[in-house]
Amino acid sequence: MNINQLTEIIEKKILSHDCISKVYIEDKSFLHKNHKSNESGKFHILLSIESNELKKKNKLYSTRFIYNILEDELKNYIHSLQIKLI
Repeated sequence: MNINQLTEIIEKKILSHDCISKVYIEDKSFLHKNHKSNESGKFHILLSIESNELKKKNKLYSTRFIYNILEDELKNYIHSLQIKLI
């Protein structure tokens, strides 16, 4: 899977939830290119999520919510996921 395919899947899955109005996805893999734990085919993703509802919840709840949505992608294609609620 390439980053464009992964981005489409992430966007579709996250925006399918009514509590999320927008999502911005950035590939930060280049920052980790020379790290020992860097794996080919796994990406470092920064998600900026616009959601008034998730901003009202505690950070642990919001993080788990997103991790549950992206469970398969995290197992197979995402090495690192950074989440920002905006």
